[in-house]
Amino acid sequence: MTKKKAPSCDRKANKAINKDQKEKNRIFRHKGDYTWTGIKTEQYKSEESDWSSIVRRVLIGEHGEKTKFHVRYFEIASGGFSSFEKHRHEHVVIVVHGKGYIRIDKKKSLIGFLDTTYIKSDTPHQLSNPFDEPFGFLCIVNARRDRPVLLQ
Repeated sequence: MTKKKAPSCDRKANKAINKDQKEKNRIFRHKGDYTWTGIKTEQYKSEESDWSSIVRRVLIGEHGEKTKFHVRYFEIASGGFSSFEKHRHEHVVIVVHGKGYIRIDKKKSLIGFLDTTYIKSDTPHQLSNPFDEPFGFLCIVNARRDRPVLLQ
């Protein structure tokens, strides 16, 4: 198994918050199409070498919040997949749109609406969508996290 540091799907952990992004209570209104008012749609990672057809939207964690966690929405288009990787931080995946597969170590499982998965630290994992409909899920992670290590 070849291991290398993956380009991070996260911004710089120590990124300074804009002065106009002070901590305050906020509501990000869902627009009905898995987008939210005031939330940018971005690529999953900066380079597309070990993943395909994924966008992300950071719901909580980049708007001045001081939480110890971040909440992100990822959407994998038909035929897309995430990196097969592991990292020291744990995370939770909650499916909110469509269905897809999650590979945890050597086991591959179909997951669908409101299925919730806990992925412990240092566990190899990957998500994929072989279906026609987009596969969307919330991902909850530590605010401070390490870079993933790519696996094959």
